[in-house]
Amino acid sequence: GAHIMEKELLHGTLEVLILKTLSWGPMHGFGIGRWIEQLSGNELRIEEGSLYPALYRIEKKGWVDASWGVSDNQRRAKYYRLTTEGRRQLHKNADTWSTFAHAVARVLGAKQQPAS
Repeated sequence: GAHIMEKELLHGTLEVLILKTLSWGPMHGFGIGRWIEQLSGNELRIEEGSLYPALYRIEKKGWVDASWGVSDNQRRAKYYRLTTEGRRQLHKNADTWSTFAHAVARVLGAKQQPAS
């Protein structure tokens, strides 16, 4: 089974959400945060103080490449692109996450206590 610590869970969750967002194409940090919020029906609010450290972590792991470009409003912005390894991690982590979320839902949805 998945042994997941709280900090790992929070970090890992954000990382996989970022990878998923980048699976549609390169994007700058602000755009990534906004897409995650929109896709989640505004249930997930991503603070910049969490987003940028997460991008830094996955860049160091080699899951994304970063390069400077110009955003829609002509400002310099760092664009992130999913690497081959990042795509592999997305599929792996998405499975782990679905299993984990399903397990949590089963516990929370339980109508009776387990037989001892």
